[in-house]
Amino acid sequence: MIDKIKGNNNKPPDLRKKGDDNDIMKRVKGLVDKLTGTRKEPSKKPGKRPMPRPRLRVGKKEEKPRLKPPKKPPERKLGLAPPGKPPSRGMRPKIPEEDQRTLVGAIVFGIIIIIIVASGYYFLVYQPYQQTLQAAKDQKIAEVDAYFKGPLATDPQKQAILAEIDSGQTPEEVLAVDVLGPATKSWRRYQTQEINTKKDKFNRVMVVYNVTENGNQSESKRVIMKASDAQKIVNEADATVLANMVIQTPDTVAVPIMISRLQAAGGLIGVGSMVDVYLNVNQTGNNTTVTSQETTPKISGATVLAILRAKDSGSVDASILRSQNISINTMTSGMSMEKKTTTDVEQLLRAAAAGGLSEEDIRAILQNYGIRLSDYERAANLGELDATYLVILEVPRDDVPFLIQNMNSIILTVPTQNAPEWMIRELHKIYG
Repeated sequence: MIDKIKGNNNKPPDLRKKGDDNDIMKRVKGLVDKLTGTRKEPSKKPGKRPMPRPRLRVGKKEEKPRLKPPKKPPERKLGLAPPGKPPSRGMRPKIPEEDQRTLVGAIVFGIIIIIIVASGYYFLVYQPYQQTLQAAKDQKIAEVDAYFKGPLATDPQKQAILAEIDSGQTPEEVLAVDVLGPATKSWRRYQTQEINTKKDKFNRVMVVYNVTENGNQSESKRVIMKASDAQKIVNEADATVLANMVIQTPDTVAVPIMISRLQAAGGLIGVGSMVDVYLNVNQTGNNTTVTSQETTPKISGATVLAILRAKDSGSVDASILRSQNISINTMTSGMSMEKKTTTDVEQLLRAAAAGGLSEEDIRAILQNYGIRLSDYERAANLGELDATYLVILEVPRDDVPFLIQNMNSIILTVPTQNAPEWMIRELHKIYG
């Protein structure tokens, strides 16, 4: 027994039983069948089929047994266990820990790459594009607010344009929205109604607009004009002008001002002339004189209602001769009477007013005396430059304080569009 344990050829003793190999193989096979779910029941040998017993013959003909068609087994769907059997729970193969770490790292790296790409697209493409689109919309909305303001702030056309701007998908589509055209149509319709309702009994209107001088704060200007001229401006201007123009009923005042001949447009203006009023400001300091003149008139379209020259503006010799001759055959008879006076214009006017001279004759002599005198001086290139004029101007009521305070610094000018007859003739001669 000891020899069997020790072995004869110095070999280790074989303590395994003879049936151990078969048992181990069966166990491994059974474990594989459990993992793969292919475990089968042990096959049984079919037993001997018993012979059918002989049947007794009866008078009737024996019917042959009919064989029933075999039933088809139910189709087995993939992934589902056969009916009647619980699904087998196979053992999932375990992934190594290193592979798990590699897989998790790859997933995290992919997520980071996706986040970086999405962030780059958002900040480099999407956000700048949206900013450009919003800037285009803001620009168009500001343009709409600049044109549709004041009485047209609630115009239905404004809401339609804003909806069109908001629905734009690209900056080009937004910037292509037309704002000026619809705004011009709306303003022309509104300003035409204002002209018809605001004109006075002289068929005039006053146009109020704002002017900015040298980048300073805007200043309000007023122009009195005929209703037909105002309508012409409305028909020709667009919304950039019409939106900043207000039509009002003229509220004017006749203001007398005493100015020199230089200030009174050289004395070449007459009753009914349309003049513009400019301000000439002389600033003196550090032994220097700086003249500041504005490019736009302070008052536009003022009307000259009357103009008077000082009484020392000259003298006149008035001579009136009356004669009567009677001739009978060879006899002649004559009678003459002459009235002659030499005085200045003021004295002659006083004599006419006192009834010392014929009013009709004085009127014929002195009719348009001042205008004729200025015309003669202009034609002769010789005139009295030191003459003083009293001019009565019709201006808006709000401009009266300006005229009174700056009487010594204003200058009257004659716009060529409203030039007197003599100026029109001269322009035709010069320019053909």
